[in-house]
Amino acid sequence: MKTNPDQKNSLKHVLFGSLIGTTIEFFDFYIYANAAVLVFPQLFFPSADSTMATLESLATFSIAFLSRPLGSAFFGHYGDKIGRKFTLVAALLTMGISTVAIGFLPSYASIGVAAPLLLMLCRFGQGVGLGGEWGGAVLLAIENAPPNKRAWYGMFPQLGAPIGLLLSGGTFLLLTDSMSNEDFMNYGWRIPFIASSLLVVVGFYIRTKITETPSFENSKKEQEEVKVPFITLVKSYKNQLIFGTFAAITTFLVFYLMTVFTLSWATSDLGIVKRDGLLIQLFSVLFFALFIPVSAVVADKIGRRKMLILATAAIAIFGFFFSYFLSTGNIALVTTFACIGMALMGFTYGPLGTFLSELFPTNVRYSGASLTFNMAGILGAAFAPMIAIWLASTYSVSYVGLYLTAAALISLFSFFVISKEEHKF
Repeated sequence: MKTNPDQKNSLKHVLFGSLIGTTIEFFDFYIYANAAVLVFPQLFFPSADSTMATLESLATFSIAFLSRPLGSAFFGHYGDKIGRKFTLVAALLTMGISTVAIGFLPSYASIGVAAPLLLMLCRFGQGVGLGGEWGGAVLLAIENAPPNKRAWYGMFPQLGAPIGLLLSGGTFLLLTDSMSNEDFMNYGWRIPFIASSLLVVVGFYIRTKITETPSFENSKKEQEEVKVPFITLVKSYKNQLIFGTFAAITTFLVFYLMTVFTLSWATSDLGIVKRDGLLIQLFSVLFFALFIPVSAVVADKIGRRKMLILATAAIAIFGFFFSYFLSTGNIALVTTFACIGMALMGFTYGPLGTFLSELFPTNVRYSGASLTFNMAGILGAAFAPMIAIWLASTYSVSYVGLYLTAAALISLFSFFVISKEEHKF
């Protein structure tokens, strides 16, 4: 049975299809983040120095950010050439297979140095998959949206991040509560990686039911296709690529400081037990989820750029208060710190996908939005947890806050100098 090219996706399929994919992708991505702090230092990077083991583990965490632009370039090329639907399915499978494979990896004690090498390979695959997933999911939403609700539609795939984080953190919390530490370290940590295969099956089914976006179909009809989208981007949209990347780095940095760094610092240096650290993180994620739709509503009223400028300015100020909240093991202060940081993350993350997508025309939009987002991931997040731990250990936590403030100032400058041309949908 042939698909009618004029058929439109229903609102339910558009929003759920974009949300379910990013939820699965971010769940897979974040269970690695939790394991990189709680499990992998002991199983894959044995060392007499616990700080060094953690840093080695977090180094593998950064690999996915380095591979995400490769996923963006590869999947973006085909997403702009042959369509969003096929590319979204392929990206989901790439991420899913890489994640499930981690659950079956032997430890360093079993196969020696091959264990961390295989872990790095799987993490590379996760990055490639997520690099292709995010841009396609955002375009699925906003290319089906009415002009006055693009930020609202575009925030649905963004909600996949807090939902995925809640599911991953909740899973680890449930496992650590229901089994001994020995059982958890022996096999319990593997369960969420292997169980993610069930979510991938659901996502695959939903994605195959979705038709192409109207914007992509119209672009094909008007023969606007370009031969190599990446070359067109470099030649004609350098301003958008460069300053779009720098505009997004603060979003990545604040998130990974509030999750990976805060969890690691709280449990290793502030004396907060792992269970309490996970509970604090899960509670703060609720603020992240809450303020994503709030920011989208505001962004549709005052503009995406203005909303992001206000949020980034607030993050720059927030950076000066790190030492106040994280200098002691006071759980109330740490919780308040996490909640404020995650609320700011929601404000900046909600409209970001729509803003980056509006910088590029339809025929290079998948590649352009994906590359700017994931290049920002390298600069803002790939080494952020390691840099933050080094700054806090060598100097003090206040330097971590200054690190965030400096990044926010760079993003603010980029918002002001980036091209203000909006392209048709």
